[in-house]
Amino acid sequence: MLTPSISLSLAIAGSLSALAAVAHLACIAIGPQAYRFMGAGERMAQAVEAGRLQPTLMTLGISMVLLLWAAYAFSAAGLISIRLPFTKLVLLAITTVYLARALAFPLLRPAFPENSLIFWLVSSGICLVIGLLHAHGLATRWAAL
Repeated sequence: MLTPSISLSLAIAGSLSALAAVAHLACIAIGPQAYRFMGAGERMAQAVEAGRLQPTLMTLGISMVLLLWAAYAFSAAGLISIRLPFTKLVLLAITTVYLARALAFPLLRPAFPENSLIFWLVSSGICLVIGLLHAHGLATRWAAL
């Protein structure tokens, strides 16, 4: 049961970041069909099929960043006892990145023409929800951090 000292918003935000990391890792494990299903584009799927290392390294890097962001959210939420360094600043940056990614997809889309519209809409919606959860949690926990 969550106590009043635990931020539900940050707990959910951290869980969603962790889930996104697992989804990225699943792409690596499953292969090209997962990249296609997740909307990463045919070029990325073909690079995986060709055995190129770049898609795997990019996807692994994204997963690691998302897991780090989850750890920061969990720390700030009060779910883990370890207080990570620069929590306020890092959470503010994470919130900004999620919200910027959500809102900037029309500007980003031309740079990644292989990504489907569904990819952009779904991933931007997810980023918006996670960003808003971070913003709410950060605002409510600011004094305690």
